[in-house]
Amino acid sequence: MIRIILLNLTSLLLLLSSTAALAVTGVNPSGVNVKSTGVTTIFLTMQGAGANEVPVAAFWCGEIDNNKVNNNVATEDPCRPGTRFGNLAQRNNFVQGSGTGGVSNFTDIMTIPSSVARRARQSAIRGDTNTSAFFYVRQFRDTVTGQESFVVVTCRLAGGGARVPLALTDVRLNFIAPKGYRAVFLVAQGAKSAEFEAKIHYNGTGRLKGRWEVVKPGEPVPREFDLLPAASLPIEQRGLQRRYTQLNRFEVYLPPTGKVTLPGPDASKIPTDAIGPYQLLLRVESTSDKEGDSNTEAGVVNSGGVAGFAIPPLRYYVGTPDQLAEIEQGLEKQKLTLMLPIEGVEIGHTELANFSWVDVPGAEIYRLEVEGDEGAVTSALVKPGISSYTAPPWIRDQAGSALRWRVTALNSSGRLVAESSWRSLRISEQAE
Repeated sequence: MIRIILLNLTSLLLLLSSTAALAVTGVNPSGVNVKSTGVTTIFLTMQGAGANEVPVAAFWCGEIDNNKVNNNVATEDPCRPGTRFGNLAQRNNFVQGSGTGGVSNFTDIMTIPSSVARRARQSAIRGDTNTSAFFYVRQFRDTVTGQESFVVVTCRLAGGGARVPLALTDVRLNFIAPKGYRAVFLVAQGAKSAEFEAKIHYNGTGRLKGRWEVVKPGEPVPREFDLLPAASLPIEQRGLQRRYTQLNRFEVYLPPTGKVTLPGPDASKIPTDAIGPYQLLLRVESTSDKEGDSNTEAGVVNSGGVAGFAIPPLRYYVGTPDQLAEIEQGLEKQKLTLMLPIEGVEIGHTELANFSWVDVPGAEIYRLEVEGDEGAVTSALVKPGISSYTAPPWIRDQAGSALRWRVTALNSSGRLVAESSWRSLRISEQAE
């Protein structure tokens, strides 16, 4: 009887030890310098992830109970009551599984908002905490056992200069037009485009390296995944982003001043030969950064140039003088203007039907509607910034029928912001 009890106790201990081994075992870097005023973004590797572990929450606190933490990991919430500074915003939540060389990890992009940095600074000034450091806590849960783990990263307040990891905190792309900066530019077919630039705010210092690319009409639009800086992705995903026509490359040194204006390529390189919407992309590649590079236990990942957001594209539209006048008028009157297909066009039976329009301010979602004589043919909801949609192949079933299409823009409450007029088109009959 005693032997059976001992065997069962041994089995239980083995089960508990194997379960514990499935939890996240550490984090790198485990301590970082962060900007005391403004936003800070840092690439983190949560090491040794279990097969059934999922991220649950992420937050900051002013003090932790060190008795609960071992090797930067705790099995219960280590934050002292009343010292929570805030939670990681969902829009900045880029945690995801990662694994190379037989090692299973989580990649986490920690973006500290200025509100949290301000609370930490004020707390340190008042003497509420023992040091000028505060803590980032990422919570995980095993979906099978229910076991929780809390990974702790020490955030040390600093000035935001050379000792802070190189990270982009804000990027704004604009055309340099005669009437001032413009986020959308209209250019006549075959004419020269305006110059453009990127105004970049950043932390740290180091090399900013990357390339300018252009998305032409009819090409697949970039996903949010494609617009992230390479350093914001796990190492195994960095070669999977969609590539477009390259305009030129750049590599500049960023001093610890916090902001820089990056000029775009020569305007003569910007294509304007085809009518339709274009997108200019700023693609930022990863560089070595000793303050922020992360050890995955299968090698070091370069994280210079990381950002907690996708870099929005810069859009321009090429058209005939009449089309551009219509778009300009629509922008002034907050009216949604359609681009392609043009009124009354016939689309070949083997061609893809691609619809495009001009974005309007205040839109949170666009609804495309295509109708035939017997009612709705297809519809789609499209996020802002994409400005186009390719209809599914079965729209060819409407060959020979008269179709019409329009786009409406809705705000976050679902209310109408703007709408286009209806435009007609036809799908040609299949050749015998």
